[in-house]
Amino acid sequence: MGQSFRWHREAEAQWDERVDFWNERSRNMWNNGSRKDIIPFIDHHLKKGSSILDIGCADGYGSYKLHQSGYDVTGIDLSGEMIRRAREGLQYTGIEFLQGDACDLPAPSSSADGLMAINVLEWTESPNDALQEFSRVLKNDGVLFAGILGPTAGPRKNSYPRLHGQPSICNTMMPWEFRQLASEYGFTYDDGFGVYKENVAADHLKGLPEELKQALTFMWVFMLRRAGKGNG
Repeated sequence: MGQSFRWHREAEAQWDERVDFWNERSRNMWNNGSRKDIIPFIDHHLKKGSSILDIGCADGYGSYKLHQSGYDVTGIDLSGEMIRRAREGLQYTGIEFLQGDACDLPAPSSSADGLMAINVLEWTESPNDALQEFSRVLKNDGVLFAGILGPTAGPRKNSYPRLHGQPSICNTMMPWEFRQLASEYGFTYDDGFGVYKENVAADHLKGLPEELKQALTFMWVFMLRRAGKGNG
């Protein structure tokens, strides 16, 4: 990509520019759209009152939904404008919002019961570094809820410029690649579900192995557990 490309600076600038675009859509995504089943999924796996970091919290609406569901929430985002917008949300009282990189989280080691990272790792310069950082801040037996964009997701067009040798802040990691990478950092896959576009019917998925189901997804949501960290 060339030495002139500063991923962190460029990513922060691009997300700063998208704050209004995101804010217009986030409530619908969490209440009625592609993210509507994520909080119920977390409720099924994480005890109420647990501490959870919402990494890539954007305008904070997902953090609010977590807080509303009974969790102790801290929202973290790379974009200063997103954090400013989150802090302005009057209904977000009781939630701390911090600016920070997924690869360098502003959180103590072994401090969180859970992490939520929805469509975050596809936008990191190094998913390896982010997973290592996630492992650092999770308690023993802590859980990671990660949403990874599938092949049918429109936002993947953001990685297209790489084919012309141009820099992109979106990487090309697929859900099955994420599962393998996470296993290399000590995460075990406990549960998950697919989010599909409207033209994918339940009958299309019958009898398919998970990898092929993921190949049809807009997003696959993972629940992974980090156990027995020791000194690693």
